[in-house]
Amino acid sequence: MRTLRSRITAWLGRKYIARKQKKGFDLSKMAFLPDAALMPLKRDGLDPVRELGDLREREPISKLPLPFGLNAWLVSGYDEAKAVLGAAKGFSNDFTNLVGNAGVTADQNPGGLGFADPPDHTRLRKLLTPEFTMRRLNRLTPRIHEIVAEQLDNMAKVDGPVDLMESFALPIPSLVICELLGVPYEDRADFQRLAASRFDLFAGAGASLGAMSESLEYLLGVVKKQRESPGDGLLGMIIKEHGDEIGDRELAGLADGVLTGGFETTASMLALGAIVLLRDPESFRLIHDDDDAINDFVEELLRYLTVVQLAFPRFAKEDTEIAGVKIAEGDIVLVSLSGANRDAALGEDVERFDRNRKSTSHLAFGWGIHRCVGAELGRMELRAAYPALVRRFPEMRLAVAPEELSFRKVSIVYGVDTLPVLVK
Repeated sequence: MRTLRSRITAWLGRKYIARKQKKGFDLSKMAFLPDAALMPLKRDGLDPVRELGDLREREPISKLPLPFGLNAWLVSGYDEAKAVLGAAKGFSNDFTNLVGNAGVTADQNPGGLGFADPPDHTRLRKLLTPEFTMRRLNRLTPRIHEIVAEQLDNMAKVDGPVDLMESFALPIPSLVICELLGVPYEDRADFQRLAASRFDLFAGAGASLGAMSESLEYLLGVVKKQRESPGDGLLGMIIKEHGDEIGDRELAGLADGVLTGGFETTASMLALGAIVLLRDPESFRLIHDDDDAINDFVEELLRYLTVVQLAFPRFAKEDTEIAGVKIAEGDIVLVSLSGANRDAALGEDVERFDRNRKSTSHLAFGWGIHRCVGAELGRMELRAAYPALVRRFPEMRLAVAPEELSFRKVSIVYGVDTLPVLVK
């Protein structure tokens, strides 16, 4: 069984890297977006580009040039971001707001929580939230540690450089989501293939929504199997407890949302967080030696890295005003989470990673009713993975010069393409 799992996870990593090297996650390929609109998605290494910080200081809410006649705003200030994200009555996330733009059609709606408004959002979140309580998640703790240990065992067998992205960052969240959803073991190769292709999104809006459609078709098959024989995973538990209260299409949409929110984001965090550890020996030693340091360390990493750079788009339901800026009904509002999390409102010297910073009220998981429902699961994975990594490989180091690392040039979920390290 372990041999099969190793083959599956290695295959996942190879396919993921091959896709990115072939097509990339480069939003600049979306020809309908002007360069100025892409600025919030650009970075300099691990940091947002300076232009974003300068803009936040001048105009925490600023006009953003978008095509198709859309009147758009970029929110990069912390207080302003919370005001928008927390105003569910004033702003809509509903997918129908996108229909008619860039060829988007109503039947391409991926479902889930991110593109839903109350009361549908409220009903669906009530079904999903109990599966993410600590009581339910605690059942996954032993498996998370086992999954991490298995990946470290595989890495230890390799002579020469190991790609930390392929061998560590990708398989951990993929296998954890399999456990969470209750994907049968015989289906995991297909699930992980879709987990990788699900994020080959940015050759254009049509390709993105096409990937969502394939993912939903697969997950509908998983849901139907769970209907026949509900297991102890998230899908099975929802079916056991709610039965026909939720249809197959809605349940598949929720599962797709879990995949969207929990795979790519955690993989990027694991890889980028490892870079922070490798370039900061004091942080490396801290996590190696001090069990109590991991919680604040992870929170600071979440704030500093903010791998999900933009929140789901909001559309103003009515004329409104945020921080003195008048936003008209129908205007689109994009919240820069990476910009807001570098706002001085969160503390001193927030442009810098501070291993000793106490937890802040960062927006890495969003805010308000659309805050990531799987936030605590992501934290659990990070808290398990980093100490295990540095303790298993205390001599770990980059196998290439830091300037040779290839980061995504323009991406909603920021990350690194490959991360070659030496562990011996």
